[in-house]
Amino acid sequence: MKLNALIFISYCIFWSATEIMAQQFPDTVFVYSIRQPAYQKDKGPLIFIDKAHHNFHTQEGGYAPFSKLLVQDGYRVLSLDKPVLSENVLKGCKILVIANALDSVNTEDWILPTPSAFSKQEIEILNKWVTNGGRLFLIADHMPFAGAACDLGKAFGFEFINGFAFTGSGTWPPSVFSVKNNTLLKSPIISGIKDYEKIDSIASFTGSAFKAPKEAIPVLKFLSGNYSLQPDTAWRFNSKTLKLDLGDYCQGAILKYGKGKVAVFGEAAMFTAQLANGNFKVGMNSEAAPQNAQFLLNLIHWLDGMKEYSGILKN
Repeated sequence: MKLNALIFISYCIFWSATEIMAQQFPDTVFVYSIRQPAYQKDKGPLIFIDKAHHNFHTQEGGYAPFSKLLVQDGYRVLSLDKPVLSENVLKGCKILVIANALDSVNTEDWILPTPSAFSKQEIEILNKWVTNGGRLFLIADHMPFAGAACDLGKAFGFEFINGFAFTGSGTWPPSVFSVKNNTLLKSPIISGIKDYEKIDSIASFTGSAFKAPKEAIPVLKFLSGNYSLQPDTAWRFNSKTLKLDLGDYCQGAILKYGKGKVAVFGEAAMFTAQLANGNFKVGMNSEAAPQNAQFLLNLIHWLDGMKEYSGILKN
């Protein structure tokens, strides 16, 4: 299909998608049955979910199902409502989750430029915190979120591109990363600890792409022919919109960094459960994503450093 025709068709699909997004809500009735929680209720480590950077997803909002799942697993989960201007802000925190942060200039207008959501001081402190043993889970969706997270990602060697990443010609059906097509790669996250935790496929709902440092373990990997559209305004494309091949890019990777760990992912909906346009399911509640919830649990367990992971891979 010629690029102009592809862009026209995609534009129609994307415009419908952005209308749906305006009506998306967390699916508060979604429940995933955990066979064996990692900890007794309220006995697990403390996880902070950032809400200090104009985040599109917070514990009280779009990431309520994310938080609910981790609480089921025994973790304690709290919102972090202040920027990390000293390591004391993260006192007691085992894992910091940052999902779809934005600079204030992009809260209403998803257009270029997309400044960093984080100050240089915050980035330096977060880097030091992870180096000393902290665990960072950074999630940055499609433009403008990837642009807002770019500087923080670079501090750990990850290079986001500020666009819309696709494996097909539209936003639906979602992208499926699988062991079978060599896009869901060998890692502790897909191996899990118990046999029932093994992951074969993961659904992703658009998002962004990034290059991972050579020390990282790729988890979700694009193939040549997958592409990213790079508009100057979110969801608006035309014949001049730059199109990049994603053959060398990831949508998920993990990294041991100093004494700590970092997990970076370029898509946010895959880790929560949402209802769009009334009852259209997007995320862990989607029929296309039966293993996404277990994938999230495996990822959190790896970040947590549960001893059972030590024999799977060096990371």
